[in-house]
Amino acid sequence: MRIAVLSDIHANLEALTRVLRKVYESEPDLIACVGDIVGYGPFPNECIDLIRQQCAYVVLGNHDGGAVGRVPPKSFNTEGRIALEWTRGKLSASSREFLQNLPTSLISYNATFVHASPRSPQDWEYVATLHTATEMFEHFSTTYCCIGHTHIPSIVSADGTVNSIREGQKHLINVGSVGQPRDGNPRASFALLDTETTAASIIRVEYDVSVTAAAIRQAGLPEFLAKRLQYGI
Repeated sequence: MRIAVLSDIHANLEALTRVLRKVYESEPDLIACVGDIVGYGPFPNECIDLIRQQCAYVVLGNHDGGAVGRVPPKSFNTEGRIALEWTRGKLSASSREFLQNLPTSLISYNATFVHASPRSPQDWEYVATLHTATEMFEHFSTTYCCIGHTHIPSIVSADGTVNSIREGQKHLINVGSVGQPRDGNPRASFALLDTETTAASIIRVEYDVSVTAAAIRQAGLPEFLAKRLQYGI
């Protein structure tokens, strides 16, 4: 089973559209999304609609929860709170209902899908170091566990190998971010995995950052949210 996994779209329609084009070229059997469809960006309903149409599996991200009252505002930084308040005012009834009903984790085809951490999905833990990553393996039983949340792509094997698939090992895959990369690379990111051949890779996609930055400014969202896209921070 070939599965494309997206995360952290953050209402960046230009990035999502470009990523989906690349996904189609890869001809996966299905597409999954591990959360944060909304937040920060200017196109929440449009991105939700695309994810609903294209993804077989979708789990809740903390910004998705924040947009519909499932995660408290105090959990977010200043720009995040401003963007979520704006998002709440823009969500359609259909989009709101969709986010309200998303699960925090799913397991299918020998893969676990969760936004932040398999250890405690609703605590929005950041798996940002190799030490923390190695603690995760006792909390999932599938060959793959796909996460996002940090916006920094990586692959970690249970034996501590980084960015390489190891036969017979479990793997924690941070698929990175479609709409707001933070690894110093402004290109969008997604993962492609094959549950039969035990293969997985991180794929980067160019998109026109200026289109999203202009839309952020037009929406009156914080300037930092536009500028950071250029630098991948």
